[in-house]
Amino acid sequence: MALDLDFVRSQFPAFQSPVLSSHAFFENAGGSYPCVQVVDRLTRFYRDRKVQPYGPYPGAQAGGAEMDEARTRLAAMMGVKREEVSFGPSTSANTYVLAQAVRKWLAGTGGAVVVTNQDHEANSGVWRRLAEEGIEVREWKLDRATGSLDLETLDSHLADGKVKLVCFPHCSNVIAEINDVAAISAMARAAGARTVVDGVSYAPHGFPDVAALGCDVYLFSAYKTFGPHQGIMVLREAFGFELPGQAHFFNHGVLYKRHTPAGPDHAQIAACAGMADYVDALAERHGIGGDSAARNRGVHDLMRAQEVAVIQPLLDYLGQRNDLRLLGPLDAGRRAPTVAVELDRMAEPVSEELGRNGIACWAGDFYAVRPLEALGIDREKGVLRMSAVHYTSSEDVARLIAALDRVL
Repeated sequence: MALDLDFVRSQFPAFQSPVLSSHAFFENAGGSYPCVQVVDRLTRFYRDRKVQPYGPYPGAQAGGAEMDEARTRLAAMMGVKREEVSFGPSTSANTYVLAQAVRKWLAGTGGAVVVTNQDHEANSGVWRRLAEEGIEVREWKLDRATGSLDLETLDSHLADGKVKLVCFPHCSNVIAEINDVAAISAMARAAGARTVVDGVSYAPHGFPDVAALGCDVYLFSAYKTFGPHQGIMVLREAFGFELPGQAHFFNHGVLYKRHTPAGPDHAQIAACAGMADYVDALAERHGIGGDSAARNRGVHDLMRAQEVAVIQPLLDYLGQRNDLRLLGPLDAGRRAPTVAVELDRMAEPVSEELGRNGIACWAGDFYAVRPLEALGIDREKGVLRMSAVHYTSSEDVARLIAALDRVL
């Protein structure tokens, strides 16, 4: 079954915007367009429910109910308990708070942490700073030729039984190769280690089945999954209560409050229910039935199939050029449709010229300084990044390729 792209685009007000629709949009990895369901819920909340939620009057009760709805429905989609879904101001903030809990959890135990140099800095720097407390930090290094993470290298880090936490990305925001989260989580679990997965660069391409992945923590950003600017953290119950609480002491008994010291953004949390509305709308349109998790899996597969088909011509085009270096696999099925290239010149002026040619993308290091350095890429030079999601059309990609031909 093919994704009904006309229906998909009708769900995103940006495609009717005279400001946004003028360009083919390839900066989705920086933040996607919001779906209409999220826009409508956010608007309604500010109009009808912008009071302290859960109070004994209609607006407050409606606001609290919608916040609860967001948590309940997202949890059901991802195959976890509602209490295991936490909201925070950003994934960087959520990861920082989690690291403070791990700092206390591991202090004086002799336990070690594994980090990668394939990650965005949000899932790297906070863990590396644990070394300041005497906690051993081991680096799982990417392959300098391919950018890949090798499972045999991880196995060598786990061999002595000292590792208690493995932190890695579902996929990098510049290399984009999809890591086998289930296999890595199983390896870590067998060695007595917990896992923290940065899913920010993967979740826009289909909400994860966290239960099937088997990780202990899965983090992603709603503003990249067609929603508002919130960080979402799935923290499995056993690990969440094992870690020292980081919020007000009287909230430590409630898992979704235990590690979220920041006050909740009521309106944005409520609006996150719109992401579940959108998944359900896609499922209904394409005849996908079953419970929430089954509908989510079906929509995930539809999204991925569309992305793979649309982005492969761009990879083929870039792969045949000898004036640039394509990061990550040539096979669209092995990667997210986030495509970064090292050019033979500074990348940012090229992105600016593409903007003048009707293409919205960007250039820089994208907080992926460590992977770029590991690949021998000058941070100042940066990379040109072009990123798609399921609403990207083959016509958009053809327009991008034509613009690249003119600009490069």
